[in-house]
Amino acid sequence: MTGKTLFDKIWESHVVTSLKDGPDMLYIDKHLVHEVTSPQAFDGLRKRKVPVFRRANTMVTADHNVPTIDQHLPIKDAISAKQLKTLEDNCDEFGLECFGLGHFLQGIVHVIAPELGITLPGMTMVCGDSHTSTHGAFGTIAFGIGTSEVEQVLTTQCLLQTKPKQMKIEISGKLEKGVGAKDLILYIISELTSSGATGYFVEYCGEAISALSMEERMTVCNMSIEMGARGGLIAPDEKTFDYIHGRQFAPKKTKWEEALVYWKTLFSDKDAVYDSVVSFRAEDIGPMITYGTNPGMGISINQAIPSHTDESFKKALTYMGFEKEESLIGKKIKWVFIGSCTNSRIEDLRTVAAYVKGKQKHKDVNVLIVPGSQRVLMQARLEGIDTVLQEAGFTLREPGCSACLAMNEDKIPEGEYCVSTSNRNFEGRQGPGSRTLLASPLMAAAAAVSGQITDVRNFLN
Repeated sequence: MTGKTLFDKIWESHVVTSLKDGPDMLYIDKHLVHEVTSPQAFDGLRKRKVPVFRRANTMVTADHNVPTIDQHLPIKDAISAKQLKTLEDNCDEFGLECFGLGHFLQGIVHVIAPELGITLPGMTMVCGDSHTSTHGAFGTIAFGIGTSEVEQVLTTQCLLQTKPKQMKIEISGKLEKGVGAKDLILYIISELTSSGATGYFVEYCGEAISALSMEERMTVCNMSIEMGARGGLIAPDEKTFDYIHGRQFAPKKTKWEEALVYWKTLFSDKDAVYDSVVSFRAEDIGPMITYGTNPGMGISINQAIPSHTDESFKKALTYMGFEKEESLIGKKIKWVFIGSCTNSRIEDLRTVAAYVKGKQKHKDVNVLIVPGSQRVLMQARLEGIDTVLQEAGFTLREPGCSACLAMNEDKIPEGEYCVSTSNRNFEGRQGPGSRTLLASPLMAAAAAVSGQITDVRNFLN
């Protein structure tokens, strides 16, 4: 009998029942809800005259549509205003607490759940948002679901799911200076392609993964979905436990001790078998940037755009205004976006502030720096990060998803380039006709200062 993977252990402990020749009914520990994918689900409950089954297991926040300036004023965008009002009304009707606009715990759903200690190892977590994979950084089976599934979880706290295949991605060695978690995951996706992990749940491991902070691990797991994976997973360790300890909703006293005993069993056995195993070397990874219209179209900053001949590749380059075999270094940019559930945490803001301190923003560049939560914003102010940014010509805005997907007023104009720390560079993702180049917070900060795409390693001490 072979050992079990971490995924096997968590999955099997949450199976309520298995249908013959069908999916498993999986118990869901935490259901995260926001304004975009929940209205139809609540309508379903209303029509069927059923309540939310386990309100204490449901966390609600407003993030996708919220403005990032003057949040105390009425929302100008009519659609956004309606979405947020509908969320509040639904929460009032069904007895759910809502971290809505103006609430001191409000923020991007995938930022606030970890920072509040809601995300815990060994859980199953779902949300009507594909980047729910973020929570896998804690050793959690977390994945995005559709609106009909949101209704299913609200009414039963369970979900019918077919167990996915499992992939292990091992990163040996150490990342060089100027190369971070965002570069690591962009490199993996560029190697595997945007569909390379389709049908799999990925477990990340190896020396380079263990060396990452919890916030960096969240960045890696966040983008698992961008290579088609159902989710990403990293075994919890002392770093994980230290991060969780003392957070608002984390277990306390004897419950903490009991939880630790369980969490320390959450690892893959040495003889566990995966459906696929892939290995990379950290030393091969440089600062990354994307040149195309999916996250798999990325290169190390010192590489040239490849010379593929397929039509989708040509279409992507036409949209982006680039040529094959061209270097991106020195390309003028007009926008920088630092935010999103990928890179809007306090460590990201610290990285940006450390780089821009004593420097000035380029006069031709517009910069959106959007923290992931009210707590991140408050911490940035306590540390003086807002002052550092202000002295460099930047403004720290208020929390929300912002220009990651441009559902609020923060949009990149048609045809203009934006170096973005978000997770997707699809056509029009940041606004109709916008051109997105995905990169790390450090690379984005360097672009904001220089006004062009640059190799940040040339400017590090």
